[in-house]
Amino acid sequence: RGYNVVEACDGEEAFEMLEDADVPFDLMISDVVMPGMDGPTLLKKGRAMLGDARIVFISGYAEEEFSELLSEEPDVTFLPKPFSLVELAEKVKAEIGEVQI
Repeated sequence: RGYNVVEACDGEEAFEMLEDADVPFDLMISDVVMPGMDGPTLLKKGRAMLGDARIVFISGYAEEEFSELLSEEPDVTFLPKPFSLVELAEKVKAEIGEVQI
């Protein structure tokens, strides 16, 4: 869809990528529950490095499970699993817009 995507295998690798980034990220999509560092911990540790980036948490759990986190973080939204590639693309577009080619 024209976006530059960087993929991490877990929260620890994602955090390292944030630390090493040469350019700011526009969006971070993270599962809430992951082995090792979970999504909310990644957000707390990496918040300063994320700047104005929008955050989308994905999870198979109900959104109500994360309502406190979502209310504390204005740039965080939620995408429930399962979702299609089209739904993911629509969410990304809603958060950061279309890529201008």
